[in-house]
Amino acid sequence: MDELPIIQHTYDLIKWYVPILNRLPKTYKFTLSDRTINGLYNLLEGLIIARYAKEKITHLEALNIQLSILRYQTRLLLDFKLVQTNRYEYAVKLINEIGTELGGWIKQQSQR
Repeated sequence: MDELPIIQHTYDLIKWYVPILNRLPKTYKFTLSDRTINGLYNLLEGLIIARYAKEKITHLEALNIQLSILRYQTRLLLDFKLVQTNRYEYAVKLINEIGTELGGWIKQQSQR
């Protein structure tokens, strides 16, 4: 299947990030960890839905909000000292790449 790069990048982020989140201490398992994981899966599902939607812009703008929430959740992991700095930086790099692609997609759709 010919996949959009943003969908593949989100898939790759999930593959890398979820095992890390699943190893968080129990104290954070049902709060930050599960919420972040659900947000990642919702982002992937939303991108797939947007790909096939007739009116994409509404979906994409909602996904942009979800991505912003994911950024804050990731920053909390660092602030709570739950991830090493290098893992945080790598996660942020991946999230920012997805954000750039999403921003480009939103811009392209709003010009239609």
